[in-house]
Amino acid sequence: MRAASAIAGFVLALSTTTATAKVCKGINFPDHAVVEGTDLTLNGIGLHKATFLRVDVYVGALYVAATSRDPNTLINSDRPQELILHFLRSVSVNDVRDQWTKDFVHVVPDRPPSLMQRVATLNTWLSDMKSNQRLTFVRQPGEGVKVVVGGVRKGTIPGDDFSRVFMSIWLGAAPPSAALRAGLLGGPCD
Repeated sequence: MRAASAIAGFVLALSTTTATAKVCKGINFPDHAVVEGTDLTLNGIGLHKATFLRVDVYVGALYVAATSRDPNTLINSDRPQELILHFLRSVSVNDVRDQWTKDFVHVVPDRPPSLMQRVATLNTWLSDMKSNQRLTFVRQPGEGVKVVVGGVRKGTIPGDDFSRVFMSIWLGAAPPSAALRAGLLGGPCD
């Protein structure tokens, strides 16, 4: 009887843990992540589709110190954040670089040279992304954005100005896709 009770307790604990994870397109993200010693909570997950064919490209997950549905609160936060892009298909490095350069230019049309130099640095760290690989960005206020490509830490792009612009790509008025933005802000993953 005790063995059955122990097994039932283990199964209940396992199902409780599984129930707290969020899933989008078969990709699981836990409700919490410890990032550089800080406990962060999953704010939301969203799906990015590209081209007129609406091809699934990646699932994004945003972890924050204090959850919010207000994009300005998240963009202007002075607390750590982590953005994970889990690729569902392979994408060439040239396509990733081209899209991000366009996204940065769109968010900051006047293109200050200091910002574009940091975008150029970020672009040198990128590589072809294969299906099931991740790009991870850890925002540390006062430091900048730490970049991890396919599990390999590449470095930190300095500056709070850069980190705010970077988060504006996904959370601002003109994200790569409205569904991705809505999901990162706590809506459904469509």
